[in-house]
Amino acid sequence: MHVLQNGPLESLEQWDDHVKGRYRADRKKEEFRVYDDSTPPVVKEFYRQNHALQTYEFASGKLAEYVPLHKATMGIWEAMDRLNELVDDSDPDTDLSQIEHNLQTAEAIRAAGHPRWFQLTGFIHDLGKVLTMWGEPQWAVVGDTFPTGCAWSDRIVFSEFFAANPDKAKAEMQTQCGVYEAGAGLGQLKMSWGHDEYLYHVTKDYLPEEAQYMVRYHSWYSAHRERDYEYLMTDHDKEMMEWVRTFNPFDLYSKSDAKPQLSELRPYYNDLINEFFPEKLAW
Repeated sequence: MHVLQNGPLESLEQWDDHVKGRYRADRKKEEFRVYDDSTPPVVKEFYRQNHALQTYEFASGKLAEYVPLHKATMGIWEAMDRLNELVDDSDPDTDLSQIEHNLQTAEAIRAAGHPRWFQLTGFIHDLGKVLTMWGEPQWAVVGDTFPTGCAWSDRIVFSEFFAANPDKAKAEMQTQCGVYEAGAGLGQLKMSWGHDEYLYHVTKDYLPEEAQYMVRYHSWYSAHRERDYEYLMTDHDKEMMEWVRTFNPFDLYSKSDAKPQLSELRPYYNDLINEFFPEKLAW
């Protein structure tokens, strides 16, 4: 397993190795997502960069750069394979590849009896990490997400690191609603840039609205776990966020060392992919 060192994250492998260690099969639910003095220095450094550099201008710029979806044309399996090339686990006997984590999530959803679109969402939910293919730094790909352009919730992990964010000096962005209108809805927000927001734009035309919310907001823990930022939501947003809360345990608690058998499961997920997606998508 890749050993975490002090200092900045150097690769997505470091982040995923950390995540796998935190989400071992025998962990109790209350042991998940503990961010305090026991958190490894590499994770604190990740959030120091993330919180200092994810500004409203940065998020807006990345939307303008990526949302035309002209970086690549590829199918779901091709994207999954490309991501696996980037996340090359050093110990295949104990660490799980991205495909295996996605299959674990999807299979847990399937076992619970949820609809086929829900299962597919579990299978693809992390595919936005292909952002690393185009040189995006780790603080712009993974980690918890949050709205930019308004005051940061103190329930965001390591919220103290926002003190170094340039938007801290912009009074118009330091009110509760900031540059947004209260109750106008989540569609108005410029979320911090990462794999959630990116994959939402890639897949939104093909998935039910409930799945769109799951993809877009599954890393926004201060909203779906802490129930913060509801003053920016419509009543419909609040209803849809319940789907995100339903999805989250399958993502968070399905991780274990038990590897799903890709060769056995691939035909089933081929059918799911073909049911909802075209052969190629714009990325």
